[in-house]
Amino acid sequence: MRLRHLVFAAAVALVAACAPVQSGPADAGGDERSGQLRVWLFDEVNRDAKDAVVRAAVAEFEGSHPGVTVDVQYIQVQTRAERFKAAFSDPKSAPDVAEFGNTDLAGFVAAGGFADVSADVAGWAEGKDLLPSVLDTARVDGKLYGVPWFVGVRALYYRTDVFAELGVEPPATLGEIAPLARRIRAAKPDMLGISVGGKYVYGALPFVWANGGDIAKRDGAAFVSTVDSAEAKAGWAQYTELLSDDICPPQACAGNGGDASVEAFRAGKAAMTIGGDFNRKSVDASAAAGKYAVVPLPGTTEGSIAPAFAGGNLLGVLSGTGRRTLAAEFVQVLAGKKYQREMYEAMGNLPTFADVQREVAESDAFLAPFIATLENGTRFVPVTPAWAKIDAQAVLPTLIQQVATGAQDVDTAAAAAAEAMNAAFAS
Repeated sequence: MRLRHLVFAAAVALVAACAPVQSGPADAGGDERSGQLRVWLFDEVNRDAKDAVVRAAVAEFEGSHPGVTVDVQYIQVQTRAERFKAAFSDPKSAPDVAEFGNTDLAGFVAAGGFADVSADVAGWAEGKDLLPSVLDTARVDGKLYGVPWFVGVRALYYRTDVFAELGVEPPATLGEIAPLARRIRAAKPDMLGISVGGKYVYGALPFVWANGGDIAKRDGAAFVSTVDSAEAKAGWAQYTELLSDDICPPQACAGNGGDASVEAFRAGKAAMTIGGDFNRKSVDASAAAGKYAVVPLPGTTEGSIAPAFAGGNLLGVLSGTGRRTLAAEFVQVLAGKKYQREMYEAMGNLPTFADVQREVAESDAFLAPFIATLENGTRFVPVTPAWAKIDAQAVLPTLIQQVATGAQDVDTAAAAAAEAMNAAFAS
């Protein structure tokens, strides 16, 4: 087994990192059944834990495939756009298998970079147990271009000691969050009632979805923005209310994304935050350790759960691979149930198989609110290459920040965001 771990640390501009890949589809190669299989995976701060699982999967695969070696390279997430663009243009330098984010899917497929694996998944015994809503994050125009390797959703973290001291309970509806957060900040002025951010789009979108709004809708073959619908504006208004001086002051919070929002909670400076299952390890190593709990982010009515964004990464087969069968078989090993279980134990990555999720949830009560959120149904961004442009232009963060800082009202900010999105959809 020969594993090479290459870290590409050159910094690139955000637009370059997020922009849609603009290269033609690679010419498909043959289907050799021996030789070296090349794999790209994303690097991690704690790579050792991930690498141990990957090494075990590689050893198993090589053991069952005489004459085959697997070469794994770790690449930086920040440089992924340039790396994949070059790979799509030159199959000789490309991997056979790669990990990629589900929000990059549409752009990569439009560039012709990944192979349709619909038939592979349909013929895979374990494939039937993949969660349908999670599997949908790997689809473009009804075809599958990857296998969901892990999924991440967000819920409401809260400080149990603070809540007990003040005699309050977790909010039962989205509408209860703001008054509860105000009450906490009034009682504890040095603490944010809830830590949120003007750049925290995936924390804000559940408010839009729970109020019946959405980001966009299909109009024939195209998308049209709906961020300025009455329902969406109700969600934006509800979220931006949290960015108030008496909850989470705009001067401190408007520039924050998800990481900074969770960091305030970790530092003991916030009574609540919207965090993911993937934030658990860092919170357990923080000032909030042993003093917090998690509940699903509630919906607009008591007992309901707000739809969450289904984040996560996929494993896919490059369209230019010369080892198509081997590549698909390796994906099914590394993304299969056995190694998803091991990756959960090593990294805390939430599995994408319904039965494996149930197994880990039964042994770990912490996962219950996240599993409930997944079972309630998740949502996703528009599956179009234009989303990368919209994301790079910070259209939705700008909407949130304009309202939070008082520069614009919700109607004006939402209209401007819709106009910018529609321009991107039409480009």
